[in-house]
Amino acid sequence: MWLKPHPRNAGGPRARRPPARRGETAGSVAVRDGRIAAVAPHDAPPPAARTVELADDEVLLPGLVDTHVHVNDPGRAEWEGFPTATRAAAAGGITTLLDMPLNSLPPTVDPESLAVKRESARGRVHVDVGFWGGAIPGNREHLGPLHDAGVFGFKSFLLHSGVDEFPPLDAAGLEAALAELTTRDALLIVHAENSAAIDAAPSPHGEHYRDFLASRPRGAEDVAIAQVLDLARRTGGRVHVLHLSSSDALPMIAAAKADGVRVTVETCPHYLCFTAEEIPDGATQFKCCPPIREAANRERLWQGLADGTIDCVVSDHSPCTPELKRLDTGDFGVAWGGVSSLQLGLAAVWTQARLRGHGLADVVRWMAGRTAEIAGLHRKGAVEPGADADLCAFAPDDAFVVDAAGLHHRNPVTAYQGRALAGRVRRTWLRGEPVDVAGPPRGTLLSRGEA
Repeated sequence: MWLKPHPRNAGGPRARRPPARRGETAGSVAVRDGRIAAVAPHDAPPPAARTVELADDEVLLPGLVDTHVHVNDPGRAEWEGFPTATRAAAAGGITTLLDMPLNSLPPTVDPESLAVKRESARGRVHVDVGFWGGAIPGNREHLGPLHDAGVFGFKSFLLHSGVDEFPPLDAAGLEAALAELTTRDALLIVHAENSAAIDAAPSPHGEHYRDFLASRPRGAEDVAIAQVLDLARRTGGRVHVLHLSSSDALPMIAAAKADGVRVTVETCPHYLCFTAEEIPDGATQFKCCPPIREAANRERLWQGLADGTIDCVVSDHSPCTPELKRLDTGDFGVAWGGVSSLQLGLAAVWTQARLRGHGLADVVRWMAGRTAEIAGLHRKGAVEPGADADLCAFAPDDAFVVDAAGLHHRNPVTAYQGRALAGRVRRTWLRGEPVDVAGPPRGTLLSRGEA
């Protein structure tokens, strides 16, 4: 197959986008046996029997790699499930996702539960799917076997996870887990909020967002991140800070990186798009932990992305049933925390990125290249020879208003409802073949080291 973007599309349609930025170029892509065989000039003779022409307002991007998705299947598939999650992913330009080890039943904390998870997903995924393992109290002896079974790393919490079957690690447990993982150079990914700081904050209650925000202070993140950085510094282990929302932590993260501490950091579209000041009372679809913070904090997160302190952007798609969001009462104290955004992340980030002078190459680096690199997915997240031909046709100037009823994830609840976004994914290819979300699933289950 010969994929041929329009020659103007290095910079987009003339008179509507600026000239080409670094990392954007006019060219064509040859696909053979599911891999990218060559990237050639746009006017090169096609070395394939089939040519696919992109529209003049479309650009060709690598398929995104979302390493933070809660599929909740099996056990809580009424919240989400492999078919619906992966349809939403494909519709949003995501061709690879990694499923979190909690909210499914059983949680992925030993080889047996991983086998249950894989069996639940087998033959039901429209994109490629891999799995994180979990590090919880009492499962240290399972970490090595889980690693050998192909999980991409291990998630831990430093406070209650929201579900009793996935308890948090205390300081000694976190150190013991990282010591075990460091013997295999495995990655520990951490929900970094300090339980003592949360316990000392006001209890979340009622419909006022400001009260919920006060219950999850920035200091709770900052203290926990300092703990994780100190541990990584002392052990030499690999750590990854999940869903950073507190910009106050950026200076110590930058200093740790400068000192050679092996730390990477992600943030999420909702922290880059929304602000606490604009969230209405009772709008529990915006509740997530850690929370969406103030406008000034958001701008500092964008600066952290720009200077490389923050490595990547992932969805943290954490859906539930509408009933659990307590939309009827608007009570932030009892509503489930999580933002459903799997299908919308690319458009949401691009809408905000372009306002701040960033190009598509930046967005692709944050949402495809760097996520793939951190997870060790060496054939994903790039348009280059030898990579899997996971691609999407993206129309960066095609604006739309979000209607949750038209999204593919299971429950029609999202913080983006009614939001105007720029950029629409029109087609997605998985290993060179179009993804038909209405057709039979063709995704593959991935193990660490295989992609």
